Amino acid sequence: MASHPRDVTAAPPEFLRLAAHPLRWRLLTVLADGDHRVRELVERVGEPQNLVSYHLRLLRDGGLVTARRSSFDGRDSYYRLDLEQCAQGLAASGAALHPALRREAPALPRRRVAGTRSHRPAVLFVCTGNSARSPIAEALLRHHTAGRVRTASAGTGPKPHLHPHAIRVLRESFGIDLSGGRTQHVDDLAGRRFDHVITLCDKAREICPEFGARRVHWSMADPGTPDRTGQVGYAAFAHAAADIDTRIRYLMPVLNIPETVARSES
Repeated sequence: MASHPRDVTAAPPEFLRLAAHPLRWRLLTVLADGDHRVRELVERVGEPQNLVSYHLRLLRDGGLVTARRSSFDGRDSYYRLDLEQCAQGLAASGAALHPALRREAPALPRRRVAGTRSHRPAVLFVCTGNSARSPIAEALLRHHTAGRVRTASAGTGPKPHLHPHAIRVLRESFGIDLSGGRTQHVDDLAGRRFDHVITLCDKAREICPEFGARRVHWSMADPGTPDRTGQVGYAAFAHAAADIDTRIRYLMPVLNIPETVARSES
């Protein structure tokens, strides 16, 4: 009995159509490194702003890129790569080609492989007040890596105490006790060197001192900002913590890259 071939006239999956364009792929690659403004993307890819903006709009319409207004300069917007959507798009594209290519998301590293280097990367998270976003990120990275990464957080204008909602969301959603945590100023870390410095608010990005490290920016709204009624709701902290947790999980393989390279070249 003759078999019926699959429909070879079917259009390629949307992810491939979007990502395969050379300029859009370059934009995705730059955004995979952190959040950027349009003028920074223009500089990185070396193309006119109107062309970059056009392709960014296509990526946004396709759900691969999101944008949020800068909390430091409202005339700017930060663009962010949605890694979850990219992962789903890649998986769906493989499955569309052949069922055997259907893959689950790769498991994140949980333990060190025997024979690898013992160097623990050092990561610093910075926001303005050091009362919510940066201590949440610090706590989550420490939690997920079980001490395999040296973590710290600080603020460019730290508040006296951690926000109670930040403490609560870590306890209720992740089982992390941050009740004894303290805030600190970035100046308190002068002289220390970090492998990665990650800023989580737009203002801190502009004034964060250099630590001789790889700088990355995650543009995130301050969950402690009062709403229209003047209230600071817990839901904003839950949303921020979930967003940070996703970013942390995608950061973990990046932190292992130097060791992987060292093994392959040895």
